[in-house]
Amino acid sequence: MSISHFHVLAKPIGPICNLDCKYCFYLEKEALYPGVAKWAMKDDVLVSFIRQYIESQQRSSISFVWQGGEPTLLGLEYFRRVVELQKQYGDGREITNAFQTNGVLLHDEWAAFFKENNFLVGISIDGPREVHDAFRVDKGGQPTFDRVMRGIEVLKKYEVEHNTLTTVHRANVDRPLDVYRFLRDNGSGYMQFIPIVERVSTQATADGLSLVSPEFIGSAKVTPWSVQPQQYGRFLCGIFDEWVRNDVGTKSVQIFEESLRMWAGYPASLCVFREECGDALAIEHSGDVYSCDHFVYPEHRLGNILESPLASLAGSEQQLQFGKAKVSTLPRYCHECDVRFACKGECPKHRFMTTPDGEPGLNYLCAAYKMFFRHIDPYMKFMAGELAASRSPENVMAWTHQRDVAINLRNIGRNDPCPCGSGRKSKHCCLRNRP
Repeated sequence: MSISHFHVLAKPIGPICNLDCKYCFYLEKEALYPGVAKWAMKDDVLVSFIRQYIESQQRSSISFVWQGGEPTLLGLEYFRRVVELQKQYGDGREITNAFQTNGVLLHDEWAAFFKENNFLVGISIDGPREVHDAFRVDKGGQPTFDRVMRGIEVLKKYEVEHNTLTTVHRANVDRPLDVYRFLRDNGSGYMQFIPIVERVSTQATADGLSLVSPEFIGSAKVTPWSVQPQQYGRFLCGIFDEWVRNDVGTKSVQIFEESLRMWAGYPASLCVFREECGDALAIEHSGDVYSCDHFVYPEHRLGNILESPLASLAGSEQQLQFGKAKVSTLPRYCHECDVRFACKGECPKHRFMTTPDGEPGLNYLCAAYKMFFRHIDPYMKFMAGELAASRSPENVMAWTHQRDVAINLRNIGRNDPCPCGSGRKSKHCCLRNRP
């Protein structure tokens, strides 16, 4: 069986990175490939991947995503070869590239290449210096903030389209506004916030990995750097409250955009909020294909593109069952939840808890998403209504301001300054007009 609508996250250098981020789940994947002398997708694998991926897609625009590890370690010539192959096999079709990097090795030549070839560059940065450097250090344990910021500046210099990816962990989860305002004020127009949730085995595992998958049956505990559910919920709510009052239409936050899609009645584009998953695969440097970037474990290896067609691996029974399990294993507790239409049980990677009645498969972040989706409900309903009426969802900012004033007036004295900001006493301003 084969399918035409799937995406592949390419890891041409595998888990090899110049940083040693303490929370990184991928660094230890090196244990899956013992004895590798050179970590790079060889040319025959690269050619096969680009050709097969283009041939398998029926869309007019084809998107490649390059990640690691750290892909800049492969050097510029490697990605010049990538672009050459895409043109060779693209047959005139539009091809786009997204490139995720820690930014440390970026310089003028990289930026010029990205600009010339219309790459979208994602920069991994966790917020202001003190929270970024808490975990994102180099192999010598030294901070990386200044080097990342230099990388961002060179992208700005060449006007390279870029966005930010911020992991949310114990060091920054209690500082939502500091993180958001830092990213916003440094020019990030599109922000992704990814919660760090990992479990570590308390005993040796057969595959040599210490971080375990949701299916792991042995003894495991959540890592010290992982977020706690209530913390993450407050983090999202804190950023949303700032965004909905000031930045709708000028700054994009991935989870807020996804939420509006769902409140407006459209399916989510982000896999974690879809009913089923399984169409976002990962390919390692060797050509091995896995069910998902977060399921790079031996039991989730689908095959190798030098031995089986990529499209066949994507449409294999194993992968189809992997995708369907997202909904088929959802506990009854989730099916009865009022925010299930938005949450969908979130990522299967995080479903290692039990429900209050003892059923397995509850998402570790359940409390976070209940808090967040319930909090944003009135604002999302308003924006969805504006979209349905062919009006701008940006109108939510004025609506929210009026709502805030009305709420504040209930608890304000007649001679206190009016909460609308006019500078007049409330009795001569909004309080006078209150029904």
